[in-house]
Amino acid sequence: MQGRILHGCSPTELIEQYTGTIGRMPELPKWILSGAVVGMQGGTESVKHVWGQLKKYNVPISAFWLQDWVGQRKTSIGSQLWWNWEVDTIHYPGWRQLVEELHSNGILTMTYCNPCLVPTNEKENTKRNLFEEANKLGLFVQNKYGSTYMISNTTFNVGMLDLTNPAARSWFKGILHEMVNTGVKGWMADFGEGLPLDACLFSGEDPISAHNRYPSLWAEVNREFVEEWKAKQQRNPRKVETEKEGLVEEQLVFFMRAGFRDTPKWATLFWEGDQMTSWQRNDGIKSAIVGLLSSGLSGFTLNHSDIGGYCAVDLPFSPYRRSEELLLRWMEMNSFTTIFRTHEGNSPSANKQFYSNDRTLSHFARFAKVYKAWEFFRIQLVKEAASKGLPVVRHLFLHYPHDKHVQKLTFQQFLVGSEVLVVPVVDKGRNQVKAYFPAGEDWQHIWTGRIFSPPMSSGMEAWIYAPLGYPAVFVKVGSLIGTTFMQNLLDLGVSTRFPPPAEDN
Repeated sequence: MQGRILHGCSPTELIEQYTGTIGRMPELPKWILSGAVVGMQGGTESVKHVWGQLKKYNVPISAFWLQDWVGQRKTSIGSQLWWNWEVDTIHYPGWRQLVEELHSNGILTMTYCNPCLVPTNEKENTKRNLFEEANKLGLFVQNKYGSTYMISNTTFNVGMLDLTNPAARSWFKGILHEMVNTGVKGWMADFGEGLPLDACLFSGEDPISAHNRYPSLWAEVNREFVEEWKAKQQRNPRKVETEKEGLVEEQLVFFMRAGFRDTPKWATLFWEGDQMTSWQRNDGIKSAIVGLLSSGLSGFTLNHSDIGGYCAVDLPFSPYRRSEELLLRWMEMNSFTTIFRTHEGNSPSANKQFYSNDRTLSHFARFAKVYKAWEFFRIQLVKEAASKGLPVVRHLFLHYPHDKHVQKLTFQQFLVGSEVLVVPVVDKGRNQVKAYFPAGEDWQHIWTGRIFSPPMSSGMEAWIYAPLGYPAVFVKVGSLIGTTFMQNLLDLGVSTRFPPPAEDN
């Protein structure tokens, strides 16, 4: 057994030591930090229709994330994708034109892939059957009989690339190259956690050990491609002048959910996987906060969740569907995370969406602008994450480690850097929250300007009125970050006119 003892005089120093050992996440390009990442499905006309709606609400957008670029299929859990990583030109006619039109308006395009492939015998409009290609080349994980290990996923079976095989890694990077050549600048690199424990691998290594290592291999392959593409661009730099944003640097970004100890040094971005569309503590909006804060202590510095959650289940005795209230509150919370990204979920028709009605569109526009208002600070924090390994979103313990009350907090509140305190509403029907202010710091409520000054010897609690549209957010008194943020809200037209208190439900 081998180990290493790390020393630090504070939690932040320990994290800096730890991330210096395992490796730190790279600095994100500014384009993905500049506005909402709009998760859409449905094909070319659906995207154009929703884009038109967002223009009317003046929503700042960094990218459209079109995970169904490969086409859709119906399964037992709802709508899933065809795991054959090429554009479906029936579902997205004029794909290149759509990507170019978005690009000319300062909006980039993101897609989806994972390390598995499905037979496409039943799929129309297939140019390449990637499963058959990989199968003939022997690039899949094998079973004990020496044939391709077919892994069940809901109602279909897939082959999983053996990433211990250099040939499989090289082949898949070729697939990514074809995807990026259509104008794509980012993608969800999904899965990575499902290597069978009885698989036979090209490397001959123990599959149980490899199961834990596979997410890092998956991240490494994607990152290698990103760096190779970046080096190629540097030899022939390309920057595009747009109407709205000026010069846009086109560095690639991929985001993933699976991870192991050293995955952060390879991944460019994380998201937290598939929360339920619920208010639950164990799997829902509350667990999204817990996961965000705990992962930040482990070197996963750049992380976020799907706005509104992902997994809707239509059970007769306990249905899980994304309500409008849950969606709006999740928007408020995620406007203070690294990435502000929507997802229609596994069953879009069962869930409320940001485009469902005027109220959801207005709320989405408002909090996309709130997110935009602290872009300058977000860029600073992303640089700090790359240089020191400190997370963008932080548990209060990192800065107030000796506060007994802080040590008991889980999902109730969090810090953005050390200058912004967020106390989100995470319970159905509530319009007030209990905020805790650690000793020694004065905090200003961004909507009313009220100052909260706890005693020097102890922290203080206060009930804060937080109706929809006005989450409990505070900035340090005298902070240039806070002053700039609040001025940016006004400049972006975010109304700070605070409604009168109403009786809490």
